Amino acid sequence: MTDAWKLIELLRAAGVPGPVEVHEIGGGTFNSTYRVAAGDRRWVLKVAPKAGGLSYEHDLLSTEAAFYRAAAGVLPVPEVVHLDTAKEIVPSDWLLMTECPGVNWFEHAEQLAPHRGALRSQLGATVARLHRVTGTAFGYPQGERAPDWPTAFTSMMTAVLDDAAFYGVDLPVSADRVRGVLTAARETLAEVREPVLVHFDLWPGNVLVDGDRITGIVDGERSFWGDPLADMPSLGLFGLIEDDADFLAGYHLDLTSSARIRLDLYRAYLYLIMTVEATPRGTTGGPLNQLVHAHLRDAVERLER
Repeated sequence: MTDAWKLIELLRAAGVPGPVEVHEIGGGTFNSTYRVAAGDRRWVLKVAPKAGGLSYEHDLLSTEAAFYRAAAGVLPVPEVVHLDTAKEIVPSDWLLMTECPGVNWFEHAEQLAPHRGALRSQLGATVARLHRVTGTAFGYPQGERAPDWPTAFTSMMTAVLDDAAFYGVDLPVSADRVRGVLTAARETLAEVREPVLVHFDLWPGNVLVDGDRITGIVDGERSFWGDPLADMPSLGLFGLIEDDADFLAGYHLDLTSSARIRLDLYRAYLYLIMTVEATPRGTTGGPLNQLVHAHLRDAVERLER
């Protein structure tokens, strides 16, 4: 958490007129996030921790800003007001953006239950639009980019395995097994020829809604350029997106044998990240970790068949 007077200094540097009201928003696992109000105007301020955890968790706010700029006019995303990486006012990066209207889908799931089918179909159509945004290279915007998807994804997966070794994480499947399924699927990964914008964290907690209408896609800090199928694991978190008829009504998913292999690779990648990040965050143990481990094992076992 950043001192209140420092927050005011950040807002002044971004050109936000005073007086303002600032309230911390809970629920995040990495950045400190604040809701800012001045009269009838609303913003969201994010302040990164002093140092990242996993290898890919560096310059995340720059990645988030890049996602919003790339998706502007395509998705309902915040407008970037100010990105500061100079670390002069506070010893970390910070990002100020406009606040999207609506409520958090995850936090209001019970009240929104009557609209769930319509919202899932609309989310499918929204993600389909996102995947029409293309780039020039594969990988994380702030990381090492690659001219082909097998090289980029292998580097991404290897970095998480290296993090697991660095933090001494007891993986539910061995690193050698993960490397084995990754190597075996290289030709399948090579079928992906064009890098598209992938959010990679599209669970309901990052979707804002108003009744039966999606009004915001937020938290694009883990985005990258890659295979559009890489968005499916978070969209079907702890389940199979193939079974979500409402989502598939809005997003045409061509489930070839190659697509199924890639889907399981990206599930393995997501659940591997969730497994490894629990150690530096001090959140190991408990039913959530057991669930993540089970889904990581399932994905790897399907790939080994």
